[in-house]
Amino acid sequence: MIKKSVLNSFSQYNVPKMALALLVALLVGIVIYCVYRRFYTGVVYSRSFAVTLVGMCVLTCMVTLAISTNIVISLGMVGALSIVRFRTAIKDSRDTVYIFWTIIVGICCGVGDYLVAAVGSFAIFLIFLIVGAIRSDNRMLLIIRAKRSRCENIESQVFRYFGTGAVLRVKNTTEENAEYIYELSRKILGKVQKQHPALTDDFYNLGQIESVNIVAQSD
Repeated sequence: MIKKSVLNSFSQYNVPKMALALLVALLVGIVIYCVYRRFYTGVVYSRSFAVTLVGMCVLTCMVTLAISTNIVISLGMVGALSIVRFRTAIKDSRDTVYIFWTIIVGICCGVGDYLVAAVGSFAIFLIFLIVGAIRSDNRMLLIIRAKRSRCENIESQVFRYFGTGAVLRVKNTTEENAEYIYELSRKILGKVQKQHPALTDDFYNLGQIESVNIVAQSD
């Protein structure tokens, strides 16, 4: 009796239902892809990771459909997935939100709970929209490496160009060389670059300057 009830709890294959679930998972996965592309704040955007999110959403839906239609497959799937280990390191902790988002949406589509997938995705989108409106990702780094004898010239020129808008974060010195790392806003940098188009050349003209780098600082 128990065996019969368990087997009957798993429905037979329903091709239209499966096709609809996969289609919805694909569409929501594309939405996640667009959200990730729009709100990405790192320095180097990874398109391959964004595409992987779409595939992960569809694959999770496929796994859920397989588990819900056959008890034998479900037991085998649980055993197989329990021994899977992923060694790929996640560069940005915020990427885990997108990974869990795709997995949960795939599960919701697999069980046919499209309302939860839609409402949940809309809520996460609003969160990213609000956080994206108040985030401050316009910080830039000015990195200057030169001979130690030019320290005074570098400091005076940075103050002359940026004033108090450039905050000294790091000053490394050796017997012969020195390195400066200033933090400044993108707005101030853009304003100075309009007034001094050859900004980096002006620093090189001080003499004995090894490198001048401007880097976008990621959270």
